[in-house]
Amino acid sequence: MALFSIDKRKQFFTSAQQQQMVEAIQLAEKNTSGEVRFFVESKCKYIDPVDRAKEIFFNLKMDQTKDRNAVLLYMAMDDHQLALFADEGIYQRVGSQYWNDEVKKIIAHFTKDDYTGGVCHIISDIGDALKKEFPYESSDKNELPDEIIFGN
Repeated sequence: MALFSIDKRKQFFTSAQQQQMVEAIQLAEKNTSGEVRFFVESKCKYIDPVDRAKEIFFNLKMDQTKDRNAVLLYMAMDDHQLALFADEGIYQRVGSQYWNDEVKKIIAHFTKDDYTGGVCHIISDIGDALKKEFPYESSDKNELPDEIIFGN
């Protein structure tokens, strides 16, 4: 039995950067019933990051939102991979070209080593799409936590 444990997870972002991204999620969700989550890990366990994002999406029970309008931003930092995975409610409304365009936008930020800016920008864009397709109603509640999820 270990007397103490060591957290071996890498710190990809400073505390201030993490706070900035969490605030972006909260702002994006402010005027919509939609949900946004951000999952970061070192390496992608699959060849295709969309497959990994899908696995995480369902493990986090993101498919159980009332309007099926949750979106996961997935990043594997060491492997330089990312994916967006959206539930059927929002995916069908905005179409596949929207998601492809968003990935191109975030990659443009990343090529300038602006990871925080890229994450915040894409979260804001997703929030705008969610607000348009699923505007906030007084009965809406925050169905999923807003904090960043760090994998291994």
